[in-house]
Amino acid sequence: MSILTVVLIVIVAFFAGMEGILDEFQFHQPLVACTLIGLVSGHPTEGIMLGGSLQLIALGWANIGAAVAPDAALASVASSIIMVLALNGGNADPTTAISTSIALAVPLSVAGLFLTMIVRTLAIPIVHAMDAAAEKGNFGAISGLQIAAICMQGIRIAIPAAALCFIPAEAVTTALGSMPEWLSGGMAVGGGMVAAVGYAMVINMMATKEVWPFFVLGFVVAALSELTLIALGAIGVALALIYLGLKDLAKSNTGGAGSGDPLGDIINDYE
Repeated sequence: MSILTVVLIVIVAFFAGMEGILDEFQFHQPLVACTLIGLVSGHPTEGIMLGGSLQLIALGWANIGAAVAPDAALASVASSIIMVLALNGGNADPTTAISTSIALAVPLSVAGLFLTMIVRTLAIPIVHAMDAAAEKGNFGAISGLQIAAICMQGIRIAIPAAALCFIPAEAVTTALGSMPEWLSGGMAVGGGMVAAVGYAMVINMMATKEVWPFFVLGFVVAALSELTLIALGAIGVALALIYLGLKDLAKSNTGGAGSGDPLGDIINDYE
């Protein structure tokens, strides 16, 4: 891996770490981080494939109350680097490299959670320094300390990323090649199951009786391989227009006192 590639990967990792806190430009999302690392390393297709698979897992990760979700930034960056090293070694096919990276994503996300707890603990003195600066009306110092605290989150991902980049590609491919078939196959199956569990968590949070018909319809449409992205977009626009029409119809039938579920309101009107 060239020095320029390592520098670009570290930059992507730095922004991914900051975005894990800022959550503004979504650099920490697997689909974005994996794609960018794949792009700068010369493996854009594999990066998109890995990012898409990991994104299904990360969809179910959310900070709820005091519970902090697993770290998607470190999982995305580290698994992408491992995939690139395996592909650069020349002895691992893309399917095996991606499957192994997906299987490693969950333990890496837990490690990232431990690192962010350390960084947040180290940021406590910075918060006290910001309080002291606020008492003095020193707004410049407050901004500088805020930027320093955010950069600590970026460094939290950038340092492990830089360390992984200097692992010989041959060592990664040798480790992958030495795995027995039952282990590599099991990791591939496990990675697929983890993605399914992440998606199921999202469905469990947003499942309503008005969403389930669209969910089932999505499975039917996905089986039609002849449909292009333009056709899928047209179907989505048509469904949105139908939904809005049903919503207006439900409001007119109930005098504007609908329950918010247009399909349920129409069904109840005719029962």
